[in-house]
Amino acid sequence: MSLLRISSRVIFSSNATALLFNQQKAAIHRFVRPTLFEIRARKKKLEELNGPPKPVPRSEFLEWNHDAEIYAFGKRLKEDFNFQLLQQAFIDRSYIVQEEMKQRSVGVENPLVNMSDNATLAKKGEELITEFVISFLNLSLPKFPREGVKAIYRHLVSDEVLAKVSESIGTKELILSSDYPPRSDVYVNTLKAIIGALFESSGEAKAYEFIRDFICTQLSQVDINEFWNYGENPKELLEEICKDKKLGEPEPRLIGQMGKNTLLAVSHVGIYANKKMLGSGFGEDIQTATEEAIKDSLRNFFKTNCNMKPFDFRMPVEKVANSLNKPVIAAASVDNI
Repeated sequence: MSLLRISSRVIFSSNATALLFNQQKAAIHRFVRPTLFEIRARKKKLEELNGPPKPVPRSEFLEWNHDAEIYAFGKRLKEDFNFQLLQQAFIDRSYIVQEEMKQRSVGVENPLVNMSDNATLAKKGEELITEFVISFLNLSLPKFPREGVKAIYRHLVSDEVLAKVSESIGTKELILSSDYPPRSDVYVNTLKAIIGALFESSGEAKAYEFIRDFICTQLSQVDINEFWNYGENPKELLEEICKDKKLGEPEPRLIGQMGKNTLLAVSHVGIYANKKMLGSGFGEDIQTATEEAIKDSLRNFFKTNCNMKPFDFRMPVEKVANSLNKPVIAAASVDNI
């Protein structure tokens, strides 16, 4: 057989294969598209009749092993938990009530559920969060007013932030609750209980590190000035600070003005004391620019302006404990701080 004949057969064979593949592909496309449309239409019709499908927890899957998942949860966090305490941290009170109702429904007069909820652990975790976060903020923002520190603290311990942290570390499928997905308050209590369980298992230092790494870091890339509006009268606050620092009376001065009597008008006002500029601000009129200049002056005094030093999320927990005037407890057997 000549080389030309062999090459022609190879070309013919490859062309035939490509033609057959394209025909099969076209045939698949002809019936897949209308099938998917029909499935989608039927799903939409079912949702209109019965509502959206109820989410199914992974715990109802046959291959689900709750104990193994809880063990893996602790290992993912690289923490040394007492397994029984970590199990308890995921048990919400509503789940125990639900199990008792199931037993009563089948005729059990005195239902017995051999488990404890996470209320006690959550209370301990809440105490640890309050202690550490307030101390961390006081050390990180030494010149920030107490009212501002409280405002940032309320943000960090809000249900929105704590629930977000709780879900992000993978508690959704592990929580034993009567509702699925869990409610926001259940997420929060579970996170607090995990911190309490970590305290009982590995000591206060590990619990503080957990709070620092997962809760305090929520301040990363956040403008902390948004959480506090400088009180009811920022001007009086600035005057009081200048009086304490013996800087004299703060005085606003017009630095520049452009586009007057137009839609694009802008004014630039600076706040001065003892011939020293404290801050400046821009606005569509002089009054607005003055208000912004006052706030900028306060930010400069509090060291919370745009170029402020970043939070130290590697701050040693011993430093925080020392600010609380107490030693870091390393033993897990201590009940009270």
